[in-house]
Amino acid sequence: MVFLTVVFGVLSGCLLSVLVGLVGRRRKIGFGWSFLLSLIFTPLVGLICVLLSDPLPDGNERWGCLGTFVCVLGVFFLAAFLMMLFAGASVAML
Repeated sequence: MVFLTVVFGVLSGCLLSVLVGLVGRRRKIGFGWSFLLSLIFTPLVGLICVLLSDPLPDGNERWGCLGTFVCVLGVFFLAAFLMMLFAGASVAML
């Protein structure tokens, strides 16, 4: 039961970080940096940093597909890390 709670917490944190990244894609900070900030710290800190940055003057998006690639890669590595962490913890308990 604890495992499912941790997985739900991590996945919801990643989802919120992606949402913060989507907000940041129309600002000077860009999608990649806003996603990374909210993934490392918390989505609330990332959102504050995004809202404090200046919007792009003509409404364009920054970090188009590269930001999406960084997002998917970050979530993949985070999931791989958690799987290795829990696999090591379950082996240590035996």
